Amino acid sequence: MNRVLIIGPCGSGKSTLARELAPRMGLPLVHMDQLGWRAGWIETDKAELNARLAEAVAQDQWLIEGNYGSTLAPRLERADTVIYLDFPIRLCLWRLIKRIVTLRGQSRPDMPEGCPERFDAAFFWYVMNWNTGPRPRTEAKLAGYAGNLVRLTSPAMLAQWRKANSLD
Repeated sequence: MNRVLIIGPCGSGKSTLARELAPRMGLPLVHMDQLGWRAGWIETDKAELNARLAEAVAQDQWLIEGNYGSTLAPRLERADTVIYLDFPIRLCLWRLIKRIVTLRGQSRPDMPEGCPERFDAAFFWYVMNWNTGPRPRTEAKLAGYAGNLVRLTSPAMLAQWRKANSLD
């Protein structure tokens, strides 16, 4: 595994898993949220996001975590492994609530400074509707993926996979 992509619904644990796996695998870590946002929750211009992403995926080794469906194709073209945290949405929503309560007003390690954790109704709506919007679009893009797809549907399945691959 030299070019690994971690995707899944918001709150599934992509960033946490990436922060754990990247150093163990010796891979440079790229958080899509750090590419996609600037301080003050200002979105990165699409052209700049694509340029920054192109630079990252051109490298020989990386671990990139995050969805950003509009940028999935160039990442899939180069990824040799995709880890899809396909966890239940109710679990993801619970984790998001815990994250907001725990980190409210602080920037997470996978976000740029100046993007403090907060409640955002539109973001919750997006996650609540994952199964009818983002999931089908993501899975359509994954349908043509020829690399190693690791689809994990529960935290227990993730733990088993990590143990089987000596990544725990």
